[in-house]
Amino acid sequence: MSKIACIFPGQGAQYPGMAKEIAEKYKEAMNIFEKANQRLQMDMKQLCFEGDEEELKKTENTQPAILTASIAIFEVLKLSGIKPHVTAGLSLGEYSALVASNSIKFEDAVAVVKKRGKYMQQAVPIGEGTMAAIMGLDKEQVDDCLKIASQYGVVEAANYNCPGQIVIAGHTSAVEKACSLLKEKGARRAMLLPVSAPFHSSLLKPAGERLADILDIIEINDSEIPVVSNVNAQVAKNKYEIKQLLIDQVSSSVLWEDSVRNMISMGVDIFIEVGPGKSLSAFVKKIDKSVTVYNAEDLQSLEGTIANIRER
Repeated sequence: MSKIACIFPGQGAQYPGMAKEIAEKYKEAMNIFEKANQRLQMDMKQLCFEGDEEELKKTENTQPAILTASIAIFEVLKLSGIKPHVTAGLSLGEYSALVASNSIKFEDAVAVVKKRGKYMQQAVPIGEGTMAAIMGLDKEQVDDCLKIASQYGVVEAANYNCPGQIVIAGHTSAVEKACSLLKEKGARRAMLLPVSAPFHSSLLKPAGERLADILDIIEINDSEIPVVSNVNAQVAKNKYEIKQLLIDQVSSSVLWEDSVRNMISMGVDIFIEVGPGKSLSAFVKKIDKSVTVYNAEDLQSLEGTIANIRER
C-alpha cells in the first residue's frame, strides 16, 4: 500500500493570487482565510488574492500568507479523504506541517509566523547579511570553501536542498567571497538571492531566542501524524522536542535532502507538495526519481492530484 507525505513550501514560493480559485470554490479553504483575518486583524484574503508582490515580499507578510494558503489547500485534501502518513515543510513550511499534524492550531501558528518573520528580519540589519544558491558542487566542496571565506565573517550552509543544490548564508562580505571561491572550484552557479536576511545561519540566534517567548504562550501538542524536522531530519512527535526544534530551526541548516530520504526510508512513495510553487517537487525528483510527486497549488493541480490518488 502507498504511503503519502504532504510537504509544505517555505518563503519565496509566494505570488499574488495564490489559493484564490480554491478558496472561492471550497468554503473549507475560505474558512482558513477568515480565521487568519480574525487572528491577525488584517485582510489576508486581500494580501494573498490581490496583494502586490512588494507587499507579499515583506517577510512578516510572506510567512503568514504562505502558511494560510498552504493550510487552506490542505483542508480540501483532507475533505477529499487524503490523509498523509507523514508531513514535513521547508523552513516556514514546517509550521504548516505541524498544523497538518494537529500539533499546533492554525490560529496560533499564523500569529507565531508573523512574529517569526519580524524577528528574523530584525536580527540582522538590512544589507549586512545575505544568502546565495550554489549549484553543481557537493557538500564537502562547499564546506571547504566556507571554511576559507569565514575569515571575512560568518558564512554557513543554510539549506541542503537536493544533490547539487546548497544555499549558503551569513555576512554579505563573507557570502560574496564564498561565491567567488565556489565559482573557482567549479560551481555551475553561485548567485546571491533576493532576500533581506541570512536565514538559517547562526546570525539569526537572537530571533530564535525571541521566538521562544512566543512559543511559550501557545499550546503545542504531541503530533498526531509524524513530522520530520528540518534541524535533524528526524521525526519529532513530542511537544517539548517540537518546541525546541522550532527555536533551533531559525539559526540551523535546513536538512531537506536528508528529510526526504528519511521519509522514503519510512516507506513513503507519494509526495504531495501542498501550497504555492513547485520547488519542493523539483527537489524530491532530484533526490529520488522512483517516487511519485504531485502538487496542489491551484484548482487544476489540486483536483488532478485528488483524482490521481483516488485512482491508485
